[in-house]
Parts: sequence; C-alpha cells; structure tokens
Amino acid sequence: MRFASPKLTVLVAFSLLISGAALAAPSAKSSIVFIQDDYARALKEAKAKNVPVFVEAWATWCHSCRSMNAYVFPDPALAKFSAKFVWAAIDIDKAQNAAVKKQFVIEGVPSFFIVDPADGSVALRWLGSATVAQLSDILDDGTKSVAKKNAQRVDKALAKADRLYGEGKNSEAAVAYQETLAMAPKGWSRYGRTTESLLFALQSSKQYGTCVARAEREYPRFRNSSSAMNIAALGLDCALSLGKDVVERAATVTRFEAMAREAMDNERVVVAADDRSGLYIVMIGAREDVKDEEGARKLAAEWSAFLDREAAKAATPEARTVFDSHRLSAYMELGEPARAIPMLEQSERDFPDDYNPPARLAAAYKAMEKYEDSIKCADRALSRAYGPRRLTIYRTKCDSQIGLGDTAGARSTMEEAIAMAEALPDGQKNERTIASLKEKLASIEAKPAAAQ
Repeated sequence: MRFASPKLTVLVAFSLLISGAALAAPSAKSSIVFIQDDYARALKEAKAKNVPVFVEAWATWCHSCRSMNAYVFPDPALAKFSAKFVWAAIDIDKAQNAAVKKQFVIEGVPSFFIVDPADGSVALRWLGSATVAQLSDILDDGTKSVAKKNAQRVDKALAKADRLYGEGKNSEAAVAYQETLAMAPKGWSRYGRTTESLLFALQSSKQYGTCVARAEREYPRFRNSSSAMNIAALGLDCALSLGKDVVERAATVTRFEAMAREAMDNERVVVAADDRSGLYIVMIGAREDVKDEEGARKLAAEWSAFLDREAAKAATPEARTVFDSHRLSAYMELGEPARAIPMLEQSERDFPDDYNPPARLAAAYKAMEKYEDSIKCADRALSRAYGPRRLTIYRTKCDSQIGLGDTAGARSTMEEAIAMAEALPDGQKNERTIASLKEKLASIEAKPAAAQ
C-alpha cells in the first residue's frame, strides 16, 4: 500500500501493511518449509509433485515481511496447506534473485504469488501482508484457480481477474473484479477478498475516484468484519490521492477519516497489530494533509504508545523487532528519535548479522544531529547490507557527513553509491534512483568553496 504521508513513507521505508484478521502467537517450529532463493528449484519440484508454487517476495527491511515470518507462517492452522504447495521465499535484494524479481510484478513487499506449475503463469497475486485466516482464503482461491476444474461461473470470473492482477494489468484486473462482484451470489464467501483485491487494483492503476466510490459503497457491508480496516485505509488513501481541485475532496477525506476511526475503535474488528499500525500512518497523513499539526501529533502519540505495548507483549526477540521500524517512525514523527536508541541497540545485540538495527540507529542519530555516531552506525550497516538497500544507508551517511561539514567525504560517499547503483543487475537497477543520486552529488559539488 502507498502511504498517504510522504514523510512517513520515507521513514517506514515503503513497508506494506494490509491484511485482515488476528495473528496467532509465534511458534518455534513451522510445518511450512520454504525453499530459499531458488525459484527454479521450487518450480521444478512443483511440476514433479503437480502442485502450485507459493512465492513470497520479501526483504529483510520489510517489517510486514518479518511479521509474516514471526507470526503467520508458523501458525499450526496452516499445516493443512504444507503439502499442497511448494513454498519459495525470494529475497528481492539478493543479486541472485534479480531475474526472478524482474519476472514477477512486485509493486511492494511482501508480495505473494500462486504459480501454475504447468506453464509458470501467475494464478493469483496478493500485495501486502496477510494473516492466518486471510492467507488460508488466498491459498484456497489459488488452488481452485490453478485446478480449473468444476469451477462455477463466478469462480472462473475471479480466476480471470486474479490472473490479470498477477500479470500487473491493474486496470484490466479492476474491470474484471468489478464484473466478478456484479455476478456474485448472495453470501458468497469470497466477496471480501475480491473487494479488497479490487481496491488494490484501483489504487495501483491510480483510479482514485473509482476506488473511493467503491470503498464507500462496500464499507457498511464489512463494518464489523476484519475487512473494515483495509477498506477504510484504502479508501482514505485514495481520497488523499485525489487532486486538490476535486470539489468534494475535503468532505470525502473527512468521511473516510471517520470510517478509519470507527474501524480502529471497533472491538469486533480484529486485526493484526502490524495492520493497525498501518492505519495509523494513513490517518496521520490525513491530518498532515490539512496541516493539522496538533491532530497529527496526537495520533502519533497514540500510535507510539500502541506500538510500545505490542512490542512489550512479543514472546521472542524476532517478534519484538517486527515493530522496530514503525516505532522509530513514530518517535521521529513526535520529534523524539532518542527513544529509539535502546530498542535498536538491543536488536543489534540480538541479531548481530542484521544490517537493519545499525541502519536505523544511523537514521535516529542523524535526526538527533549526532552525526559522528550516525556515520559509525551507517558504516556498520554497510558492512552487512547487500543489494539496493545499501543505497538508503549511503544517503544517511552522506547527509551526516554534510551535517559535519565534511563535503569531501559526502562527495566520496555519493560517488560510491552511484557506482554501486549502476552496477546492480537488471531487475534491481533503477534509472530514477541513479538520477536522484547524481542530482544529490551535483548539489554537493555546487556548494561554495567556503562551505567545503
């Protein structure tokens, strides 16, 4: 999901936060065993077993991905699916997975794909995290779509829509999802998942007006269900994406803010902590949109307190670190980045090979204007990091060097970042990112001699 608040989008690092039911407590052992970073092997095994491939596209920096690994995949309720799929986990930042990343439509992480082993086509795509109940529905739908046997007319229509969405044909998928819902029988069990998929497709294809209208139409149907928060969040985000010249924009945003607040406070709407956190981000974005600093800060304080409570309840270090990125974002939104230092230092002690804790420490220290500490943390993170994510760390280091007045060091850091960005393999290389880095380097070189 694309967050409404640009500032929070950067802080949260494009993590995705959509799902629709409560998470179970993390389990020490999972019945689902993923083939790590070897899609070709997974597809070969799936063909031999004649079962679909479940592909998880993820990244170590993605808090929703870590939530899935800590809370969802180990859940015993998913054991019944373990032999019905071959499971593949693809870290999109690893160079060896660049070709796979290019093959699939990955608009954000986590992204899940159910692949037909017969021809390698994507039968179903889901953007964002999923909870146990929601993932069960996705797996059931994907199995039916691949099987193509004894499908009802509405199920065939849904399978067509899912395939279009899986191919990244978002506009066509939106039409197909709407056609599916139009023919859905009363009480159809897949109505909720189809509605959410439709809203995703409309948002992805920038059909914000249609997204808003559909979300407003469907919200009352799901007011007391786990889908309420997703529909409210997607509707609010699409409302915020409407052009400022749209006459009813302000009133529409206000209505969706009310829906979001209702869903947040409704005890019958049971969702994961990870997803509730995502709704806070969109709600804060709505307050920032109208320059309501007090309202945004009030929500940020509520968000921060909520995340602190959830982290305190975590049963394992892995489960606790799920909340690190959002806790840092909340503290920075409040102008209190120092609050993140103890938790991030603990995470680095618990996971000494993980580059994320020192990378986040670097960001926190930069916000505190402790630039030397920021640079030290950035260097630790760079010694462990890999793939495109290194570029974010380079930016943090460069900014801290500029803060210290070390223009020569900042220039050297940007030159190193550009060289690395240009050397990334096809599928990870991004020309817009390279252009942005070069623009940053040019701004450093343009500084007057006195500043150097």
